[in-house]
This record gives sequence, C-alpha cells and structure tokens, in this order.
Amino acid sequence: MIKSKKLKKFNNIKHGFFDSKGGVSSGIYKSLNCGIGSNDKIKKVTKNLKIVSKKIGTKKKITLLNQIHSNKIFFINKISKKKLFGDGLITNNKNLAIGILTADCAPILLFDPKKKIIGALHAGWKGAYKMIGKKMINYFKKRGSKLHDIYAVIGPCISQKNYEVKNDFKIKFLNQSSKNIKHFKITKNKIYFDLKGYIFKQLKNAGIHNIEIIKKDTFNPKNNFFSARRSLKKKNNDYGRNISIIMIK
Repeated sequence: MIKSKKLKKFNNIKHGFFDSKGGVSSGIYKSLNCGIGSNDKIKKVTKNLKIVSKKIGTKKKITLLNQIHSNKIFFINKISKKKLFGDGLITNNKNLAIGILTADCAPILLFDPKKKIIGALHAGWKGAYKMIGKKMINYFKKRGSKLHDIYAVIGPCISQKNYEVKNDFKIKFLNQSSKNIKHFKITKNKIYFDLKGYIFKQLKNAGIHNIEIIKKDTFNPKNNFFSARRSLKKKNNDYGRNISIIMIK
C-alpha cells in the first residue's frame, strides 16, 4: 500500500493506494484483486476486500461504484444498498470508506481538512476528457470548500511511455484545446499520451494548488500493479483491479 505524502500528515483520515500484493486470488488475478466485475471467483474478491478494509481500519463495507468511464459523481452519507453507476464519490461522513478500482486509469483521492470532506475519482481518458476532475472540485466548492484547502492526489496509473494512442485520439484532445498538444509525445512515428499530466493540468486550472502525483507506472510489472494494457499485450482474457481508498476517521 502506498500512502500520499500530503495526506498522511492528517490524523483524521485513513487512505491508501493498494497494489496487487497481499491477497488470496491466483493466476492472472494474483493476488489482491478487488474487482467484483472481473471474472475472478467472487469469494476470493470478497476476501480481498475484507483484507483491504482491515488495513484501512474499518469493519464496514467499502463503498464502490459500477464504473462507466463517465463524469458522474455521487454524494453519499451512508453505504448505498443499490448499485451506483458513475466514477466519483464524495462524502463528509466519518467511518464511510469510499474506493475506486483501476488497472491503468488514474485513481484520484481528495481531502479538504477544513470542511472535512473526502472524494475519490476514477479518471481514465474518457472521464478526464469529460472534466471529471473539474466537476469534483465544483462539488467541493458547493459544500463550502475553499480552493486553497483542497488536497488532490493522483495515484498510480499508466505512464506516458507506455500509453500509445492513435491519431484520432490526439485530434480529439486537440479539438478540445490546442494547448493539449503538450500532453502528447511522438517517438518513432508512435503517439504517446500523458494521462497524469493532463489530469494535473485540469486540477490546476480548476484552482487546486495542493496536488501530488504518485509516480508509479501500473504498466511496469516491477511495480506490482494490475494493468489492463499489460494483460492485453500478454493476451490474457481478463485482469485484476487495483483499489484506492480514503476514509474520515
């Protein structure tokens, strides 16, 4: 589990970006696969989620989403009994752990220590393009947060050198803003996208100054994270999911 340098100084929250180690799953899901939507055995995924809950310090169920690569965000004040389809969670309730699942997309954890509000985002390129980061900041502002009080941490995700994209992808982002050109790099006629950099700029443009990037590449097997792209390259038929969690104590 990786902790944010910025967030770990606050004693009233628990958080963590979990890698693939320390669970009970096997095969391509070895070992801390927390993806209920994966084809892993549900009993093993449930056990893994209990392991994560214990490490975070809660006996309650972690609130997760049915993630759909959107910019939809839910404010919650209790564990939802129904499925929530979206990619962001925000709460100000104590002992309510909220989590995000990723496998190359970026997990983003947010905290306002003054208003005691936390948020968790799943930001793949689609959600990022739809400005999910900016939308989450607006949610914080609506609940009284000041921009200078909000901390945002971009967790482990795929690095630019391993994120090859097609030209129509690049054109889509350039049509959004010509300034997005700086998030692309061309090497040997191949185009590579900087997801972390794009999200960082979006948060900065939204007025956030307390931003941390955890520089761990999920694609690199040495870092022990699940990676959709790496699994696809290996021609696996599925992949595990990493979990990132935050909770107010």
